Amino acid sequence: MSDELLVVRAQLGDRSALEELVARWQTPVWTYVRRMLDAQRADDVAQDAWLAIVRALPRLREPERFAPWLFTIVRRAVANHLRDRYASRTHQTVRDLDDLDPSDTLSDTALHDPIGGLLDRAEAVAHLADLPVPEREVLVLHYLEDLSVADCARVCDVSVGTVKSRLHRARRLLRERLEEKGMEA
Repeated sequence: MSDELLVVRAQLGDRSALEELVARWQTPVWTYVRRMLDAQRADDVAQDAWLAIVRALPRLREPERFAPWLFTIVRRAVANHLRDRYASRTHQTVRDLDDLDPSDTLSDTALHDPIGGLLDRAEAVAHLADLPVPEREVLVLHYLEDLSVADCARVCDVSVGTVKSRLHRARRLLRERLEEKGMEA
């Protein structure tokens, strides 16, 4: 059954459709959160995201756009957590996810063949930590969650050109780091 049909059925009160949607998307949601945050915080943030998703599902007007909509909510949950964490550490408020130091977040989860085979899993994890959050985010969404560039733009609330630019910059930064370590990129 398609996500679109499951969404419509869940919106009509079909509990089994909602359960199937959650079961289908639970791992991708947790994986995305885990790649953006450390393991200690990923469970709580993913759970917060699911609460927001279930509460907002009745208001989803385009069931065929479920995946980008879902990742928009999950991204917001991650951003809120990072803002809260950053604000509590510095007694300031963070206006934008882009303002965060990339070393403040990161998972050490093995990755699935990122950047078209550019890096093996262990190298990807080590080098992903060095990327700024916006670049890391589009890499995760595009290459690891298989969202299109247009869907990444919608999730990140930026233009398609910005997503392409961030992907290009992220690949360049990863390549440079590999070359610095004497590895062939």
